[in-house]
Amino acid sequence: MYRQAVRQLIDEVAETEEFFRAGIVAIDITEADPFTGDRTGHEEEIIGTKEKTDEYAYQWATVQLVGNAVPIVLDARPVRKGESRGEIVEDLLDSAEELVHVDNVLMDREFDSQHVLEMLSQRGLSYIVPKRMQTSEKAQAKRLLQRDQDRYETGRKLHLGKNEWHETTLIYRRKQDSEHDDHRQYSVFMTNCGSGHLTEYGYRWEIESGYRSIKRFMAATTSKNFELRFFYFAFACLLYSIWRAVDLLVQVELTGEYKHSPMITADNTLTLLKKETGIG
Repeated sequence: MYRQAVRQLIDEVAETEEFFRAGIVAIDITEADPFTGDRTGHEEEIIGTKEKTDEYAYQWATVQLVGNAVPIVLDARPVRKGESRGEIVEDLLDSAEELVHVDNVLMDREFDSQHVLEMLSQRGLSYIVPKRMQTSEKAQAKRLLQRDQDRYETGRKLHLGKNEWHETTLIYRRKQDSEHDDHRQYSVFMTNCGSGHLTEYGYRWEIESGYRSIKRFMAATTSKNFELRFFYFAFACLLYSIWRAVDLLVQVELTGEYKHSPMITADNTLTLLKKETGIG
């Protein structure tokens, strides 16, 4: 149902010259409000929080258009116990590529698996993913710090098993105004599209601001019911996407162009939806 609704939404905005059926997508995982106490019968679904605490929460994964495109959430799905990050990414990309042409994929470091990166390359996609710093990366960062070098690029082969390898490029970049005075001044990124595209990774943070907006559209509940919880999240993603699509259409109608900063507020969109549908 969600995919069908988003397809209708994209078909509507695609009638404008300002919407392109191609772009950069960001994939990420967010948590629902956490629970404490008994989760008997929900262990497979309420799988815990990203931070190691005594709380647990449902987790949802999304793929969203970012960059200069209107930030529509192309698909949303639950994260279930035992699923690999590769399965999640592949499922979301299958949906996204049915709707738009995907050029580049941005992901957080929790997706820095060599098997995920190989799968993206096999699909002909470019990627930018930060790497968790292991011993060799920390040592290299220390050498860069000693040389007062802000940037460094090197090839790396990642072992896939059975004498198979994934070739990627590691890019070390020094953070400006870092609070650290050691190797933690550096971030390491993996990419197969060249260092010139590294600036695009900043677009991934749009998905974080998107999550904050999406949660404004969510109905409050204390229920642990999986179907209800996921419906509330998916419906909020849809309302958010409708808001951004309506904003694009209004901007084009009034100014003849689209700027990323919304002209229409989320509250105005909700008011209009309530008037037209009675939902709200």
